[in-house]
Amino acid sequence: MSNSGELSQRQQAWVLIKDHWDVSALLVLAIAPLGVPALGGALGGQFTTLFIYSILALGLNVMVGYTGLVHLGIAAFFGIGAYVTGILTVPMYPFQIGFLGAAIASIVVAAGIGLALGAPTLRLRGDYLAIVTLGFGEVVKVTLRNLEQITGGMKGLNPVPPPGAGVKLGGLDVGLSFAIDPRWFYYLSLGILAIVVIAMRRLENSRLGRAWMAVREDELAATAMGISATRVKLSAFAMSSAIAGLAGSLYAASLSTTADPNAYDFNRSIMVLCAVILGGLGSIPGTLLGVGILVGFDTVLAPWADSWIQQLDINPTGSSMLSFSGWRLAIFGVALVLVMRLRPEGLVPSRRVAAELHREEEHAAITKGF
Repeated sequence: MSNSGELSQRQQAWVLIKDHWDVSALLVLAIAPLGVPALGGALGGQFTTLFIYSILALGLNVMVGYTGLVHLGIAAFFGIGAYVTGILTVPMYPFQIGFLGAAIASIVVAAGIGLALGAPTLRLRGDYLAIVTLGFGEVVKVTLRNLEQITGGMKGLNPVPPPGAGVKLGGLDVGLSFAIDPRWFYYLSLGILAIVVIAMRRLENSRLGRAWMAVREDELAATAMGISATRVKLSAFAMSSAIAGLAGSLYAASLSTTADPNAYDFNRSIMVLCAVILGGLGSIPGTLLGVGILVGFDTVLAPWADSWIQQLDINPTGSSMLSFSGWRLAIFGVALVLVMRLRPEGLVPSRRVAAELHREEEHAAITKGF
């Protein structure tokens, strides 16, 4: 009896670790700068970008993973957050309200635009909704490019001041610290990511989270149970857009510029969507893992591999065929095909999505048997 009890406890502990390994990973990342000096340089900036994309992917996961709505324009809200922060902080405008106020404004504006986009598209599903969100993303990109008097056109808005610019604490210039030491942005983005992860976990198990998943599984049955599908979908649009706006605000502050509008194009949306699908729809740990694989490959591994190839003089002519970065899109495609073929629920799926997929497979097997 004692052995079986100990085994059960071990199994429960393993399940707990498996379901919450993302928290352990965040703790490891929090202490990593103490033992990895490279995080105080370019590597720290690369990890900051990785954290920001993780926040963006968690926002998209609300739409695609929890609610089952196809969204191909998440990069547009990412850009909206970045440009709202730029407009409210750069010296060329009289606002200059600081990063905290600009981040809050970015969240509110992005959520409002998300509601405006969601309201007239609630009856659309599947491919039709995907086309609308894709078109919205292109409209936002072109609008940002053409409003040169406001957005700076292809030049973007700069310089976006760092958080804490002009603030001194005990003789320490906070803004200057953010500007010269990448670890400040590293910890800021990691802290915001941890807050978003905690908030998503609470929402996932809340009444709203269960309503999202009920609409995803069967909208008609959810409506029959008294759930307002309209309100649920609108809340998903608003929440997803708000988180994307927050990520965009942090992105602009970390780069000291909004970047040009092409930085928020369809390719950016697809990359984030691929990360969510690769990791596992509706799964917070899966989403983080998917971003770590795809974005980490693109921002950390690929530059390192190209540098290594140059040092070995393997590619003296600079041919894209012999560069590691030149093959990254092909590698993305192969990875997605393999995952969809061998593990359609993703690398770290949520238990609900995995159960749904396996239930369909079991039903197909039984039907085939008859």
